[in-house]
Amino acid sequence: MPPRRPSLLVTNLANRDPGSSQTVILEELRRVILSGGAPPGTPIPVDEVAEHFGVSRIPIRESLKTLIGEGLVDHRANAGYTVARLTVDELEELYLVRGVLESAAHSVAITLADEADDTRARETYAALDRSVLEDDLTAYHRESRNFHLALASPCRMQRLLHMFEAAWNITEPVQPMSQVDTPERLRLHLGHRDMLAAFLARDAAALKAATDRHNEQLDTVIAALPTDTGIFRDTPG
Repeated sequence: MPPRRPSLLVTNLANRDPGSSQTVILEELRRVILSGGAPPGTPIPVDEVAEHFGVSRIPIRESLKTLIGEGLVDHRANAGYTVARLTVDELEELYLVRGVLESAAHSVAITLADEADDTRARETYAALDRSVLEDDLTAYHRESRNFHLALASPCRMQRLLHMFEAAWNITEPVQPMSQVDTPERLRLHLGHRDMLAAFLARDAAALKAATDRHNEQLDTVIAALPTDTGIFRDTPG
């Protein structure tokens, strides 16, 4: 018999020493899922993952249980574990939640931000700008997140930021920004420029207006995503 072809998720796991700890396993599974290395609906074969890490099934199942709680993995009795799929409505809802949390963070961040925060905001914008110039879709998706977090993080409100990142994580397997065509990506990038300028000027009203416009554009982008690729679930539950 020909050798078994490893699953897509296992193929994208980093090599680890046998007997990896559950913490390492959890972090690596999460990394692959959040990076888009295993799209929504991808099977997660427990035995293959256990063999890869050189452990029993128990730490794999425990790690997957944690990822289920984070909204990144689904489990069905007769179908096993898969990378979680959202409905289009659920994705749109999460973007709404993200927008509300982001606005709350901005309202405080703009009053507490210092020079180090300004430097981080400029640096993340520069990385995002490079991804646009290089037409690198994967980098654009990654750097867009980094930029948004850079503007929110100065609020120093750890619980709010945790909720913001948790909501963002659930949308990551879809990799929506990597599916945006070039003209739309350029329009979104102009919104990032306006957000950065308002943040650096400590202009709360301008930052809110720029963020609201940007989120409205995002709503349009999400509504236009193709729904026949298999990454979305048809109905909730």
